[in-house]
Amino acid sequence: MATLGPSHYSPYPVAVYENILPPPPGKALLFTEVVDEEVAMREAAKAMLTRENPTIFPGPQVIYAWNEEAKEKAKLIRELAEVLEAKIIPMVDYRPKYPKIDPEKEINPNHPNLTIWHNNIKACIFVGVHCHYANVALKIIRAETDCFTIALCSNAGHEDAMITLRDQHADELRKFIDIAKEVKKEVK
Repeated sequence: MATLGPSHYSPYPVAVYENILPPPPGKALLFTEVVDEEVAMREAAKAMLTRENPTIFPGPQVIYAWNEEAKEKAKLIRELAEVLEAKIIPMVDYRPKYPKIDPEKEINPNHPNLTIWHNNIKACIFVGVHCHYANVALKIIRAETDCFTIALCSNAGHEDAMITLRDQHADELRKFIDIAKEVKKEVK
């Protein structure tokens, strides 16, 4: 472990300091436990369906139609939002918005806590957000809010989310939508 400089920039340490790492391929992370993807999807759907102001934060990898998968994932995210009765707040542009952002219109990875607080968001999903920005934003949200965070990552996942699902593409989103529909019948 590095010792030079302050290791904790917030009173709540980042997940890696607690030996929490992204899940192995084919698995998901539910808080600190490695679980099957379906278990994590059920818990994610339950959190989104039972907590206040569920919100999906889509990033540039799905907002912009830069390839066919992005186009398909964008359609699936809209369908997922309908099933979960969630609003959508885009993470369109990562550049800092100074002197301030409008937290009703977008989330800024430099100040995601403002958007979470302003909209009283208690559960959210990050999808299509580049990993380096998702990592920073999820650390800030984890340290500064009581929002239940879910990361649907195309790559290795994010240990600072309460639930992280790795290698999530169009087929996995379809599976998540089906599971969310089942969970919705159970909790509503």
